[in-house]
Amino acid sequence: MNEEQQRQQEARDGKAAWHRFGPYVSDRQWGTVREDYSPDSQPWTYTTHDMARSYAYRWGEEAIGGVCDEHQFLCLAPAFWNGQDPILKERLFGLSGPEGNHGEDVKELYYYLDSTPTHSYMRMLYKYPQHAFPYDWLVQENARRSRQKSEFELLDTCVFRENRYFDIFLEYAKAGPEDLLLQITVHNRGPQEAPLHVLPQVWFRNTWAWGYTTQVPQLRVQSDGAICVDHTSLPALHLYYDQPDGQAAEALFCNNETNAQRLYDSPGTTPYCKDSINDYVVQGQRAGINPERQGSKAAVHYQLNVPAGESRTVRVRLAAPGLADPFADFAAILNQRKAEADTYYQELQTGIDSPDARTVQRQALAGMLWNKQFYYYDVAEWLRGDPALPKPPDSRWHNRNHTWQHLNNADIISMPDKWEYPWYAAWDLAFHCIPLAMVDVDFAKNQLHLLCRDWYMHPNGQLPAYEWKLEDVNPPVHAWATWRVYKICQKQSGKGDTVFLESIFHRLLLNFTWWVNRKDRNNRNVFEGGFLGLDNIGVFDRSAPLPTGGYIEQADGTAWMAMFALNMMRIALELARTNPVYQDLASKFFEHFLYIAHAMTNMADQQIDMWDDEDGFYYDVLNTPENGRFPLRIRSMVGLIPLFAVEVLDTNTLQDVPRFVHRLNWFLDHRPELAALVSRWQEPGKGQTHLLSLLRGHRMKLLLRRMLDEAEFLSEYGVRALSRYHLEHPFVFQREEGVNAVVDYEPGESTTSLFGGNSNWRGPIWMPMNFLLIESLQRFYHYYGPEFKVEYPTGSGSYCTLLEISQALTERLTSLFLRNEAGQRPCFGPDKQLQNDPNFKDYLLFHEYFHGDSGAGLGASHQTGWTGLIAKLLQPRHPDE
Repeated sequence: MNEEQQRQQEARDGKAAWHRFGPYVSDRQWGTVREDYSPDSQPWTYTTHDMARSYAYRWGEEAIGGVCDEHQFLCLAPAFWNGQDPILKERLFGLSGPEGNHGEDVKELYYYLDSTPTHSYMRMLYKYPQHAFPYDWLVQENARRSRQKSEFELLDTCVFRENRYFDIFLEYAKAGPEDLLLQITVHNRGPQEAPLHVLPQVWFRNTWAWGYTTQVPQLRVQSDGAICVDHTSLPALHLYYDQPDGQAAEALFCNNETNAQRLYDSPGTTPYCKDSINDYVVQGQRAGINPERQGSKAAVHYQLNVPAGESRTVRVRLAAPGLADPFADFAAILNQRKAEADTYYQELQTGIDSPDARTVQRQALAGMLWNKQFYYYDVAEWLRGDPALPKPPDSRWHNRNHTWQHLNNADIISMPDKWEYPWYAAWDLAFHCIPLAMVDVDFAKNQLHLLCRDWYMHPNGQLPAYEWKLEDVNPPVHAWATWRVYKICQKQSGKGDTVFLESIFHRLLLNFTWWVNRKDRNNRNVFEGGFLGLDNIGVFDRSAPLPTGGYIEQADGTAWMAMFALNMMRIALELARTNPVYQDLASKFFEHFLYIAHAMTNMADQQIDMWDDEDGFYYDVLNTPENGRFPLRIRSMVGLIPLFAVEVLDTNTLQDVPRFVHRLNWFLDHRPELAALVSRWQEPGKGQTHLLSLLRGHRMKLLLRRMLDEAEFLSEYGVRALSRYHLEHPFVFQREEGVNAVVDYEPGESTTSLFGGNSNWRGPIWMPMNFLLIESLQRFYHYYGPEFKVEYPTGSGSYCTLLEISQALTERLTSLFLRNEAGQRPCFGPDKQLQNDPNFKDYLLFHEYFHGDSGAGLGASHQTGWTGLIAKLLQPRHPDE
């Protein structure tokens, strides 16, 4: 057991709270639903980036590379000023949702480079221009561009010309659970000496301005020059700050309170407002700095001059009082934690021979660990408003999230992207847990538990989708993730955590029942479910009433439920090994699966099936009051999702569950019309296995023929979300007289504003869907074995096993990030600086999705969340997986 694993064990046993401090500060708090108290539910305009430096947040904090305790009482993060900008660089800049041609997009360059699971060592990089940051240019140029043009990014401006920028590396190391070191190393990449103000800042989240307490925590200077941290919920702490090269650093104090004069032209409660440090450093206004050197926000002000090609370092330490020389062992501790991180990852990456692959995986996992966030949202309190503030408008009780008053979240949660999506999403989180389980299986299990808690899950059994619309419907992948994390844990420890499995299973029973009762409109086992993660892949917003009237019988919604049923069956069978009562529940879900399979493939009474045998594809079916039922012939990921509903049971498993086998055989004998829909039960496959799937061999081959066709779904970098067939053959639907809705192949950014922001499922490559396809092919291979082969790619004349195809798809996906023979990474696109500059080419971004033809990264740039699945794909496959 290495040192990092020992720390994890100490945390698991309750001996040391190694997770108490971590990177739990959001990259963006402004423009979130939590901070929105507007009458018209417009979060993007209620709080803006321009307001952020002056506005005291109600529900959380934001920073660049910030850390805080697990309840976010105290935050620590750096700020910078290059002497040119109009404001202090305290937070990352980006466009709001309505701004620009794609909106909701961070316009900065920063990279999460390293982290251990306990955050005993962390490292990130922020690239800060020496010229004035082009705030207005980024907004104006993006507003000018249409959706047919690419986004205008920071690298498209001239601010990095002649390498006139700083590489600012942040390194955190823990000497103990409550002893945190921060080293800020500034590299001048430009040709001339350049000034830089560096300000490590420490502050308290504002918990006192809302009328619930009068107790205000305090920061104040001690006689030894350290800053004392006085908070009743925290241990005694001091922030020690170094004096590099004999330079005197200045401690500045104000309060984390709103500047009401600036924002609302009204007097506030203090002259020492949140933005006073900004005003002092940038404008020289000292009136807002507390002369008594105390407050709820403080900064240590360093003024550096960094010669060309050289670096300068700033160090602070948050630790217990009484350290005689807090920096005597600073370098040794930092180096030791870095070496321990190297050892930890060296052992984790056993079997990965390529140094480049190890770099990609380590940064992917670093992004997963850095994207943790303290997420606080009490809906009932948010709706009521706070005693010390004006009452919110009555319209709030009829607007967003008013039916979720039970929801009260205050936890460390894995975010999709702490700037672009600084709130959890139910199905994103399920995917996050797979790579997270590789490094911290306890945290992964905790995340899956959270969404099933009474204060998250709706009393009716629905899981919360995301804060913009808690009642929206995400694909039901929670059971799948629970089973996968259970198996990863079993592989790591040698035994399965059935307590974890059983506790979530009981909550998922409620969720499954919600789906059956709420999303099966006509009780025919045909499901709807809103957008189901597929955004604008279709002609309609499936979360809204259809303009045609009627409803859509969703091939993907129904297939997701078939997958859900099989996942629940498999969990029940595992629990039945020690508790026979679960055999009956396993039977229930087996029968559910067969009824769903029947609904998808045998609607003879309606004369329209979701499956089209001529096309070899599944389609949604539109049901309208005037025109009846007809298929929407769009070749999209919707038609591939039925591949996900597959389970293979081996004879050994069935030997442990005789009641299940007895009921199963009775059901198949007495419901032959259902039994005929799935692969023949009485004919075991390779190694005495039995297959449950929506597809038998013939249909699967037809579907794979489409999926593996490079003229349709198969890209050089994975499986596209929409067939390239629609580039030349758009799907056109007449919504009303003279008004058509069109779906065509869009390999890059979306040209429609149907879902706003960066939403686009019309062609790009999505890591989570490809990951599920790869897993499904592996399970099919487990049944069919090496004799069953499919042409790959379609039309090539080369035939491969399903396992070989899954491996080939894995190679296509990993090639997005790995250097090719020309030394280029496809995810960087055509940008020469990213591809070739030694200060760029090995720093990776993990985008939301990837261009369907070139592989260039698109959408949210730090969505390590589900794109972090690349870490799992790079790991050598275990024989049992």
